[in-house]
Amino acid sequence: MKLSTRGRYGTRLMLELAKNYGKGPINITEISKSQGISVKYLEQIIIPLKKAKLISSVRGPKGGHKLSKSPDKIVLWQILMQLESHLTIVDCVGNNEPCEHIETCLIRPVWGKAYNAMMDIFKETSLKDVLDTATSDQMGVDLEKGLKDIC
Repeated sequence: MKLSTRGRYGTRLMLELAKNYGKGPINITEISKSQGISVKYLEQIIIPLKKAKLISSVRGPKGGHKLSKSPDKIVLWQILMQLESHLTIVDCVGNNEPCEHIETCLIRPVWGKAYNAMMDIFKETSLKDVLDTATSDQMGVDLEKGLKDIC
């Protein structure tokens, strides 16, 4: 499975908002510069995230965008479901149109397990979890094992 640019950029946008949670709205130009994503593309990604009530916007000179809920209340699955049109590893899993080999396919159950494991990870991982993991990884610290080799 490969996430689309829309899904990857949308997740980066949400993580940028999560990093600044509680500090007020962030101007879209600041997000663009920080993440290296064009303002025009960000504007397109924000629309479905606002409709899903994951992002709220504030108008005016000090306006911008912010998370509608705290980062620990938003999981990756909620973001990806708004931005991905087809979220599966193979067409016959998670799709109502199975292939002609469905009755005899030996590997399909494995694809199904892989898909379910991926979904579980996305459903269990909040924006806060990602930020916490990134912070410890960037510092070269494995919270369970202590210091680790950064290379």
